[in-house]
Amino acid sequence: MLQNPTIESFFQQLTEANRQWVQGWVNSMNPAAGPGEHMTVLHKSMQDMMQNHADWLEHHGEYYRQHLELWMGFIGAKEKGAAAVEMDRSDRRFNAPEWQEPIFDYIRKNYLLTSHWMMKLVDSTNADEATKEKAAFFTRQFVDAISPANFAFTNPEVLKLAMETKGESLTEGMKKLAEDMRRGTITMTDETQFEVGKNLAITPGQVIFENDLFQLIQYTPSTDKVYETPLLVVPPCVNKYYIMDLQPNNSMMAYIVSQGFTTFLISWKSVTPEISKLQWDDYIEQGVLVAAEVVRKISKREKMNVLSFCIGGEIVSTTIPVMKARGLDWFESITLMTVMLDHSDPGDIKHFVDPNVVKSREAQLEEGGIISGKELARVFAALRSNDLIWNYVVNNYLKGKTPAPFDLLYWNNDPANLALPMHTFFLRNMYLENNLIKPNSFSLCGVPIDLTKVDLPTYLFAAREDHIVPWKSAFQTTKILRGPVRFVLGASGHIAGAINPVSSNKRNYWVNEDISVDADSWFESAESRPGSWWQDWVQWLAPQSGKQVAAPKTHGNASFKAIEPAPGRYVKERLA
Repeated sequence: MLQNPTIESFFQQLTEANRQWVQGWVNSMNPAAGPGEHMTVLHKSMQDMMQNHADWLEHHGEYYRQHLELWMGFIGAKEKGAAAVEMDRSDRRFNAPEWQEPIFDYIRKNYLLTSHWMMKLVDSTNADEATKEKAAFFTRQFVDAISPANFAFTNPEVLKLAMETKGESLTEGMKKLAEDMRRGTITMTDETQFEVGKNLAITPGQVIFENDLFQLIQYTPSTDKVYETPLLVVPPCVNKYYIMDLQPNNSMMAYIVSQGFTTFLISWKSVTPEISKLQWDDYIEQGVLVAAEVVRKISKREKMNVLSFCIGGEIVSTTIPVMKARGLDWFESITLMTVMLDHSDPGDIKHFVDPNVVKSREAQLEEGGIISGKELARVFAALRSNDLIWNYVVNNYLKGKTPAPFDLLYWNNDPANLALPMHTFFLRNMYLENNLIKPNSFSLCGVPIDLTKVDLPTYLFAAREDHIVPWKSAFQTTKILRGPVRFVLGASGHIAGAINPVSSNKRNYWVNEDISVDADSWFESAESRPGSWWQDWVQWLAPQSGKQVAAPKTHGNASFKAIEPAPGRYVKERLA
């Protein structure tokens, strides 16, 4: 077997490939900066590893022993030579039966063995926890990137399909790669199956106000009677609002309207050069406050409830102290859906927040600028790279397949730009300095911000597997706000956990009235309930919404007339 020229050539190529990617990893640890500048995190980790020679040699010795055992198993010299390789049952990259063929089984196990070795090396460093955590994150990014599943000649599924299609799959894959490179994004779904305003964001309504920052939608009632206290929805400005209004069967907005709430929603405009100097203050002054005033005039009610999502919740939270300072008692209650106010532990996204980049951007604040929505989308995708990057690289470019239609992923590939001043303020004050938990540490609209004085009834929702807003960090909001607070934890992640329609009755959520304890203790005593948390939220919101009255027959009023049907122009604008 070992004398076969084809096999020998294969292993020569495999050895050279291994040498190159291991060398590439080591090279990435070299200081890229010049003399006197900071060393990279990975280089510092490598130095820490090599200071402990005993551990270094022990790890290497174990690694080579396991490799020898793996090799002996492959050539048949040892019956169960691959037993040392641990498999992660949640890892779906190597599930296909083609990976069980001897050569590809060896490639797979060789990769897994080396991956484990690399991660153990990082974990064994004497660096501080922050440095070790960052090094582990980026090492994992590298390990995921060089998986044999991601390359045509080391992926047996790709090779089999190429032979079956006589190379047509690879040709089609190259076409898809060229197109995505032109667009600057990875196609995650069959985008031909969706159109905003046609089968997405189709809950009936009218745009009844607009300025340069947002359009305000008033939804058409679907019940004869509605609650007299209106609801203002403030979605994130990082993405398009229609994550809350996908197809009718999983539209949160359609569900809210069906429950009898008089509903208004802010549709933020994707930032263009003309408005690239927008600051966080503008999202308060020209955003939430203007929208709230319009809602009051149309509904003829003094107060409203507010539902916010992700960064929209941080905008709403910082609006309240400004309102209090001006004597504006407009909010009856607030709902913060997957919102993080305490950034002490923001999760893996902190590894992408570079103080030096923030500082360099602060020097450009007067000139303004645009933070590309595609750039932000790539950061979020990198947090789950196997699911949101490499899965599609293999499916689209190596296999030449078109992804299945999925409305949520269509939305995910339809990001919005942010203004550089607003985004830079956000990174500095929230992520780097965690100022939202420090009363009066900064001001907005001329008002010192102190969230500990927010005493409104508040509903907090977090998602247990959220990789953008870790649920335990979201739970910390219960220690900041002073009003009556209800905290509910849903299953799944940042989007699938939040957008969990009642109609499908999937997953579950946890409730516990005692928020005086820490997050772990809260969960240990929490009651698990089946289905969607939306039901719990509606039961909480109804008592805050006043009596039921006849549903209005028109949109807007004499001062705020219908401009165009929902979803409006702003949400339909796509990045080039």
